[in-house]
Amino acid sequence: RQQKWKSSVSTQAKMPPCDFVPEKYKSYPYEHMQKIREQHIAPSLRMYYKKPLLLNQGHMQWLFDYEGRRYLDLFAGIVTVSVGHCHPKVTMATQKQLARLWHTTNVYMHPSIHEYVEKLTSLLPDPLKVVYLTNSGSEANDLAMFMARLHTRNFDIISLRGAYHGGSPYTLGLTSLGPYKHGVANGFGCTTTMLPDVFRGPWGGSRCRDSPVQTVRKCSCPEGACHAKDQYIEQLKDTLNTSVPKTVAGFIAEPIQGVNGAVQYPRNFLKEAYRLIRERGGVCISDEVQTGFGRTGSHFWGFQTHDVLPDIITLAKGIGNGFPMAAVVTTKEIAGSLAQNLHFNTFGGSPLACVVGAAVLDAIKEDGLQKNSRDVGTHMLLELAKLRDKFEIVGDVRGKGLMIGIEMVTDKDSRCPLPAEEVGQIWEDCKDMGVLIGRGGLYNQTFRIKPPMCITKKDVDFGVEVLHTALQRHMKRAA
Repeated sequence: RQQKWKSSVSTQAKMPPCDFVPEKYKSYPYEHMQKIREQHIAPSLRMYYKKPLLLNQGHMQWLFDYEGRRYLDLFAGIVTVSVGHCHPKVTMATQKQLARLWHTTNVYMHPSIHEYVEKLTSLLPDPLKVVYLTNSGSEANDLAMFMARLHTRNFDIISLRGAYHGGSPYTLGLTSLGPYKHGVANGFGCTTTMLPDVFRGPWGGSRCRDSPVQTVRKCSCPEGACHAKDQYIEQLKDTLNTSVPKTVAGFIAEPIQGVNGAVQYPRNFLKEAYRLIRERGGVCISDEVQTGFGRTGSHFWGFQTHDVLPDIITLAKGIGNGFPMAAVVTTKEIAGSLAQNLHFNTFGGSPLACVVGAAVLDAIKEDGLQKNSRDVGTHMLLELAKLRDKFEIVGDVRGKGLMIGIEMVTDKDSRCPLPAEEVGQIWEDCKDMGVLIGRGGLYNQTFRIKPPMCITKKDVDFGVEVLHTALQRHMKRAA
């Protein structure tokens, strides 16, 4: 099907073909949609792009706007569409269940919750076998904090700077990115420690990361040693010795930081951090909201890439391929701490959500999406590394599988963030050429690439070529 539009930016890149024909858009005109937005939708729900997209339909890795324009989606609704937009298997299972039973709450039994948790826990190591289903990642992290405090009878929880663990008043204490902080009391009992960021932090070298692409910083460590990891662990020890009581409730970390731009820690950092926390009586929480379900490629869960076993994991986003569902998975013992009193979630584990979740797990397995994340993600990281070597403003390329960050700088020596407006121009050009990518990082300086896990190497080549064109345009503008 021929595209109806011509990109406003000329590029040699050819968008891979797609034989899906979207339905004709039948809703209000664009201007009327904007009016409704201005008058009735909370302004805190900010939109991307100078002229925000009005989307009409999705198919696997593709999105179609109201004019029938096709876009390659490299951000997946903020890392949420795991198996592909409107994946036929998930769609079919949902439609069937819609006609059968939507909602009962957990005061009754229904087949899908039991079938789903059996399927989910079979993918997790012992003793992570008890599931509490919720509706969002913030809710899951909220509950994980609550469980940690109830179980340990301690209060203080440590998170890493640059972390994003949710926007609820409780989780905002763990979230450590200035733009998300509001001027109200929150986060009592939450303490942050230095982020072991081997690109932007004080220590780091060219052998620190579990990634096909390392930093451009030199590394002088002897074989088998990591100076950066040791220094960042010293910072955590310092936090433990100065900022919290002798005993703590827990420590939470994303295996790879998401909102902060796919930041990776030195190998073995989490292993040592977990040991230090457990010595203080705390539990270890792995926030798998973005790294779970095969996205890192080498493993199904992000914590496995660090060779650690958490006490609690939190899941959301990709768990439901865009359906609002989330989960906390923990041990029998920790789950028991919550059972001393009532704790109830009306919509968590609904018949509909559980059928969606089960269909997502089936699709990941049947479509080989973990392997695809590894193969296609590694190909993309290596292609993006070529852009880093070519352009002074591409400071760092990092990640694992289809969890990728590209950090933009004024120059590689200073590692000074490229101003947000300049990053914005490159980003807008990519959109105009038909590629949607995310933004992140403390200064909004990092491109986030976390597509549906069904993308192909041809899609990647197109996406990288589009970014290449956008970078060349930027260099011309700057000159």
